[in-house]
This record gives sequence, C-alpha cells and structure tokens, in this order.
Amino acid sequence: MTEIGIGIIGFGFMGKTHLEAYQRAREAGISCAVRAVFSLDDPATAIGGNVDTGASAAVDLVGSEIRVHDSVEELLSCDDIDLVSICTPTDTHVDLAIESLTAGKHVLCEKPVALSCAEVERLWKVSQDSGLLCMPAMCMRFWPGWSWLRQRVQDGSLGAVTSASFQRFGASPTWSQDFYLDETRSGGALTDLHVHDADFIVSTFGLPGEISTCGTRSQLVTQYRYPSGPASVMAEAAWYPDPGYPFQMKYRVGFENSVADFDLGRQEAPLILYRGGESDVIQLPEINGYDGEVRHILEAVGQQQSSVQPDLEEALVVTRVLEAEAQSLEQGRAISLT
Repeated sequence: MTEIGIGIIGFGFMGKTHLEAYQRAREAGISCAVRAVFSLDDPATAIGGNVDTGASAAVDLVGSEIRVHDSVEELLSCDDIDLVSICTPTDTHVDLAIESLTAGKHVLCEKPVALSCAEVERLWKVSQDSGLLCMPAMCMRFWPGWSWLRQRVQDGSLGAVTSASFQRFGASPTWSQDFYLDETRSGGALTDLHVHDADFIVSTFGLPGEISTCGTRSQLVTQYRYPSGPASVMAEAAWYPDPGYPFQMKYRVGFENSVADFDLGRQEAPLILYRGGESDVIQLPEINGYDGEVRHILEAVGQQQSSVQPDLEEALVVTRVLEAEAQSLEQGRAISLT
C-alpha cells in the first residue's frame, strides 16, 4: 500500500493529539506519515523545532521531518498530502474542510463539525460532489469501553437496556479563551463537550422522540425520551470555573439483569460489569479513541473505500439534536424531534 501522506491544519492541543495518534498508527504498521502542519495561531513558533501546544510535551517537528507551512493554501497544494486533519476552532471547520476537499484531500474534521445544521449541510454537499472522504472526529465511537457498550446494546447479549446515564465534566478551558468562552463561536460545553455523549446516544439508541435540557450552556442535563426504548436515557455535562477540577468521563447502563459501569478515573479497571451478584472487570485494548478514529479513516483511504463511520449525515443528525437541546434550554420546555 502506498504511504498515506497527512497534513494537520491547526497545531494546538488537538493538533498534537492527532499527530501522536498518526505516529502510533505508523508504529503499529499502518503505512502513513505526517508530512506537514500549519498553525492558525503562529506558524513561526514551529519553525525552530520544538512547539509547546499545551499537550503532554513539546513536539520536535524538525527532528520528525515535518514541514511547517506558511499558509493553508501552501499545505493543500502539496502532492504528497492525501489526508488532512482539521484541528482548528469550530467556526473555521466548514470553510477549511471545503477548501481541503476542493484541493483533492480526504478530511478528518474535529468535532463539532459546525454549530448549525445549515453549515453541516453546506459541507456535506461539497463532500458528496467531491467523491472524497470527510469524517467527523467523534472519538467516543472508538473509545475502549464505549465501543464495547455500543456492541452489547446492538447484539442484545445482555438483554434490553432499561436505563443509561452519561457524565462528562471538566474545568473550563484555560487556553484559547477568546474562542471557548465565546458561546457564539464554541457553543459552550453544550456543543464542545457534551457533543460526545449526544453523538454516542443517538448512534447507539437512535433519534429520540423528544428531548428536555435544563441548566446553562456551561452546565447542563439532558433527558432523551424514546417511545419504544430505554425508559431513561440522560447525559450531564459541565465546564466548572475552578481550573483545578479534574476531567471525568463516566457511564452507567442498566440492562435487564446487569449493570455496566465505566469510570475513566478508575485506571486499573475503568469498565466493570455487575451480573449475577458478581463484578467482572472487562479487559480493554490499550489504545484510545483518537487511535481508533485515525486508524479507521487511514484504512478507508488506503483501501479506497467510499464511506466512513461516522459520516457527515450522522453529524447532521447530532447537530439537529444539539440545536433542539439549545432550544429547550432557552424556552424551558421539551422539544419534539419527530
């Protein structure tokens, strides 16, 4: 297989996260290489070699033989780039993705794709015409323990789901506050953080008949009501103002005769299945959702597949749900999706 050349647009925390996932994919035997980056903030900071992105460590771009381009157009003009990761603020995603597709590049676009259905539709139409792949980076679809849950729900091996509760908490971002704290750009925690659970719920249980959200865009709880499905599905998300508050990611799902309990903070045993009066630690693969999502699109590009999951149609559905949640918040009432 020809080596897949990758470019990364936006090289902050998430851009570095994508870089590391691609590098681990290469180490695992997938024929790919990150060849270029462009930083919307200050590409000059990368030219010297080490870049502090706010992630786990600085990146030696020069030592890794990764080029730093002065413009998006320059990066997209390179013949050795087949796939582009877009890791920029949400309000730039659609235009950059369209520019990348028009330049003949496949796209992995960070979440959320956009804040409105109209913007997702604009990208979806270009993607359809291009014949190229454009995948929303919904990493929870691939996260160990979460992909396990989705499979158990779909195969019915633990019986029907009776209730499901998802929680995602963290400190309000202390970086790029001009973006994150401007809800007109980021959508707040409702769109930037809670999108993961909304996407996972809709992709696992289907489109709810009605939703009801209370709280604020920074701290919220949503109930998803299904006419024929689990009696209770809810998700809670929050950005708390104290910068020392730890990130938490949990779910608790009740089946007919068992309970699946996931807690990211329980490092030795994040997923426990309680069944028959006993607790079983579920062994999970030693990768994360970022690894899973980049390997999925790399495989699709390498094998010249015509589709990926999730795709932009699924992103459109989840954006519709998030718009309804925002409407529920503003109007103080349940919103029908049927």
